[in-house]
Amino acid sequence: MPDLTPLFRFSRAATIAAACAAFAAPAAAEETALPYDLPPAFERPAPAPLRAPAPDDAPAGYLQDSGDIDENILLPAQGHDPDGDRKWARDYFALAGGVITVPSYNGSDERNVLPAFYFRGRFKGFSFSTRGTNFQVDLIRQRRGQKTDFKFGPIINLRSDRTGRIKDAQVEALGDRKLAIEAGISAGVTHTGVVTSGYDQVGVRVVALKDISGRHGSWIVSPTLDYGTPLSKRAYIGASLSFNLYGKGFGRYYFDVDPIGSAASGLPVYTGAGRKATLGKYTVGLAGAYALSGDLRKGFVLIGGAQYGRMTSRFADSPIVGIAGSKDQWLAGGGLAYQF
Repeated sequence: MPDLTPLFRFSRAATIAAACAAFAAPAAAEETALPYDLPPAFERPAPAPLRAPAPDDAPAGYLQDSGDIDENILLPAQGHDPDGDRKWARDYFALAGGVITVPSYNGSDERNVLPAFYFRGRFKGFSFSTRGTNFQVDLIRQRRGQKTDFKFGPIINLRSDRTGRIKDAQVEALGDRKLAIEAGISAGVTHTGVVTSGYDQVGVRVVALKDISGRHGSWIVSPTLDYGTPLSKRAYIGASLSFNLYGKGFGRYYFDVDPIGSAASGLPVYTGAGRKATLGKYTVGLAGAYALSGDLRKGFVLIGGAQYGRMTSRFADSPIVGIAGSKDQWLAGGGLAYQF
């Protein structure tokens, strides 16, 4: 996928797209991600050669662009895999670039249009990716043809919320925040062959981050549910649902307004966001990919997507959201990826 793949995400320090949609990285807990990835089963041979359907047989359970399904594309027969002796999942690397439109800060009703890029890959069974402004590595190697893939590894994130490009004069008067560096763990599990075919994927992951730069001095935990399926050899869609839990320091640093800030901005004093840890946001995203080369596993791929986020509870009541901004948060973007 967004790994419901998340494809684009913004940070002032580094604008990075998760290849398959305009998503914010769930790991960074700002916007959820649905990363673009090709299911391992997509490269796996079927248990046995497929017979041609009789005229009265039910149609294949796949969608496609046009024409009949080529079963040898989606379910290759035994003996057609040139790498049949390899132990680990297929190596690949993917680069993407494009544009993304995002709120000028988390909770803003103003927008910025920015360039974005993305890089991910797998080598000898080890996967790595840039999901938004973070970099993560999966230390559990993925074997060739395995249907259940467990993921666990380190992650580092740059959080640039309110470090610049703020369009609202009142929020800008509160002063810029400094770039935060966060480190933590990403863990999850993905299963292939669930609902529509032997190639769709459902995944659950949790990302936990802690500020190591002394900016907000707090933590973020983001559980995410992803689902994705190929429609044909050249088309792919996915969706994701994510919830972002924030520690007290995070709410205090980014969403509270102290008396000095109130005097400078005209916004009322607010201390509710930093009072206790809370669910601050949820996001729902859709992503898609279309291979110009005719094969999602290689060549040029058009990518795009959109995401809706909703600020909740004490974060939604903050003046920078409720007065100067909006509870509703939209992202959208698209671009071109190259996979090899």
